[in-house]
Amino acid sequence: MSDLVGIRLAPTAENLVIRLHPSDNVAVVRVPLAAGTTVKVDGNEFLAIDSVPPGHKIALKPIHAGEEVIRYGQRIGRAKTSIEVGQHIHTHNLGFEEIEFDYEYPTTDLPIPEAPADGPSFMGYVREDGRVGTRNYIAVVAASNCAAHTAECIAESFRGEKLPDNIDGVVAFPHGEGCAMTIGPDTIQLQRTLAGTLAHPNVAAAIILGLGCETNQISHYLGDSAPRSSRLVGMTLQESGGTTGALEAARKHIRALMEECAGEKRTRVAASRLVVGLNCGGSDSFSGITANPALGVASDMLAAVGAAAVLAETTEIFGAEHLLVRRARNREVADKLLGFVTGYKVYLNRFGGSFDDNPSPGNKEGGLTNILEKSLGAVAKAGTSPLNDAVDYAAPVVAPGFNFMNTPGYDPVSLTGLAAGGCNLIAFTTGRGSAIGFPTVPVLKISTNTTTGRRMKDNMDINAGVIADGDSTVERVGQEIFDTLLRVASGEKTKAEILGHREFVPWRIGPVL
Repeated sequence: MSDLVGIRLAPTAENLVIRLHPSDNVAVVRVPLAAGTTVKVDGNEFLAIDSVPPGHKIALKPIHAGEEVIRYGQRIGRAKTSIEVGQHIHTHNLGFEEIEFDYEYPTTDLPIPEAPADGPSFMGYVREDGRVGTRNYIAVVAASNCAAHTAECIAESFRGEKLPDNIDGVVAFPHGEGCAMTIGPDTIQLQRTLAGTLAHPNVAAAIILGLGCETNQISHYLGDSAPRSSRLVGMTLQESGGTTGALEAARKHIRALMEECAGEKRTRVAASRLVVGLNCGGSDSFSGITANPALGVASDMLAAVGAAAVLAETTEIFGAEHLLVRRARNREVADKLLGFVTGYKVYLNRFGGSFDDNPSPGNKEGGLTNILEKSLGAVAKAGTSPLNDAVDYAAPVVAPGFNFMNTPGYDPVSLTGLAAGGCNLIAFTTGRGSAIGFPTVPVLKISTNTTTGRRMKDNMDINAGVIADGDSTVERVGQEIFDTLLRVASGEKTKAEILGHREFVPWRIGPVL
């Protein structure tokens, strides 16, 4: 993976700031900018009135109170007060407002192209259902919080033991759900999430473990119709003698399952079998300039070879959904996407929330003022390919090319939905340095700036900050991401895997009973 050290472009008046679109009336400051510094943009010189931190915005033109502030060629809000050329623009003088869009709906039905006959490949585990794993784990999934501790004990008991060469490990999926929840959408969503986890292509075999009396009964996951039923064992603590008895019984089952999996080997398969989740966390203003556009290049490359690239985080397309509607392959897909946005707004209104509650203090410290600005940078992860499908949280991803999944922006919940939907890799961009992974899916971390890449070199796999440093281009880093994904799919470990990150948090949408 890439060297995380970038060579800083020597600061000059011409390269102190980055203007992203000709119509923008703001630019993003590349390095710390002191008040009184001369800045030059498109041949026009001006003085910085304020000191401006890296990633924050500076005014390129006078902006009167109430006038629109433009970044990416799109509105990101209105000036609260009159702003002079050279002034710092952020939460103190830029207001948020929801925008009503006149959506440009697709008028045709674009066909989904066939995967090319020849193309790149990787070494993966081919499953009975035709999907391909990039890892080979034994999973111990808790049906409810009541079984979570025992699931962890079972997985932990194999730590340090010699496992078959083709088994990547025994991993637990503890969580706090599965009981004291409403019967209906919340239970259905949890069951869909756990079913996708049990039948994931990166899972060779699994145990579903319950207490025995919880709302989420293990019987839901068992039977001849259950995915991979021949390698799925159901157990309860109440029938197995409690924690100790279940631990002993589970270890015997896992040993037997390992014997069944002994013949599984990596084989060469087309890159079209990849399903790559696109996620971001701890974003900063450089996210939409470096890592996200570079991941967008890689996303388009995946679509071109017939693989799937899955953008998530409904809260972080708000204000940019009109750009995705234009790319929908037909009206039905566009309506599904907008239905998720509308449904999420209703969900937030139940609790008096707003999409603009999304930018965290860290996002704002990194230069992102509101959700509109954050979303416009976030959607860059999806490149320019047609939007072929939009699916609900943890629902199976079946269409090749660019897909969207309805998830929260909260990283562990979003990653859980992507994985349960069948993503066998996840590419994750971060400006502030989010440290996160997943038990059975490799998570590739891409730093948006070299400072974070250097400071958190043990967490970051690729430094896209070299783009802002002037050492590389969006296209070259996009190619690096694509090439690295292929190597990771074939077994190369990501930093999150090396550090043992195994976050798993299903999305609870209803009340606690």
